[in-house]
Amino acid sequence: MFHLTAGKVAAALSMVAVMVLPVFASSHAARLLPDPKVDAPLSTAKGMRTAVFAGGCFWGVEAVFEHVKGVTEAVSGYAGGNARTAKYEVVSSGGTGHAESVRVTYDPSRITYGKLLKVFFSVAHNPTELNRQGPDTGTQYRSAIFYGDAEQKRIAESYIAQLSAAHTYPRPIVTQVTPLKAFYEAEAYHQNYLVRNPGQPYIIFNDLPKLANLKRQFPQLYAGK
Repeated sequence: MFHLTAGKVAAALSMVAVMVLPVFASSHAARLLPDPKVDAPLSTAKGMRTAVFAGGCFWGVEAVFEHVKGVTEAVSGYAGGNARTAKYEVVSSGGTGHAESVRVTYDPSRITYGKLLKVFFSVAHNPTELNRQGPDTGTQYRSAIFYGDAEQKRIAESYIAQLSAAHTYPRPIVTQVTPLKAFYEAEAYHQNYLVRNPGQPYIIFNDLPKLANLKRQFPQLYAGK
């Protein structure tokens, strides 16, 4: 698991907090959300569970969850389509049914599924953008929760209903809640992309602000130095 410990990455994050974050906030401010009313309790025993989220380009979503306490791994990949088309060049056509997704492995004795959803909806992406996210357009960038069981489905649908009833966002939430049929890991060069490319303009303007917001809004959950 990677953290922002390298000097050049930490420096980039500090720069974003001062220079880029106000720009990011003007287009989609990270929102202070309530805790889910429906959630699974913390497990009394350690173990590993998985959650799969899609919220635009997987680089930033992966980076956010890699810095959440209780998460042991975040992997970029594809969900919603079949194995034959689970390749970046093909998925980028927008016609495969796949969404760029992130598989989050977490310890349910340290963090709940509902808390992961709260991070997902508040800082990882904008759930009101239909078939796009920021500068990226197409169904492969849609907002989606791929649930693995009935409990995840119940918690996700309840939280969306809770946020919608509270008019949390100025526009309707368009996040799909759909069963996970399979998850396909993305190519190696996509994994831990932010850590390996902290100076890329796309990362600076679209993804480092998400980490800055995670650290600011969830100091008790933020894992990093």
